[in-house]
Amino acid sequence: MSDPLRRVDALVDADTLPSPRVRQRLRVAAGLTQAEVANAIGVQRVAVARWEAGIAKPHRSNRLKYAHLLRRLAEKYPTAVQEAPSED
Repeated sequence: MSDPLRRVDALVDADTLPSPRVRQRLRVAAGLTQAEVANAIGVQRVAVARWEAGIAKPHRSNRLKYAHLLRRLAEKYPTAVQEAPSED
């Protein structure tokens, strides 16, 4: 399976999250702040910052809400899911 298909599959699974980098790009593409995302999920802004930095992972109930939000954003902003080309 190619990498783009894996990224799409990861966004479709109920509690699977895309990479921290993609999470941030989706939020930024939607024009949302970390505080707005945190408020929608019911957590502190620092939790979203840690999730986007890859420092922490959300607990199951928060992960489901966060994954749902990210899937919806990916539908609206599909280019944010695409990985930037690597520089060699």
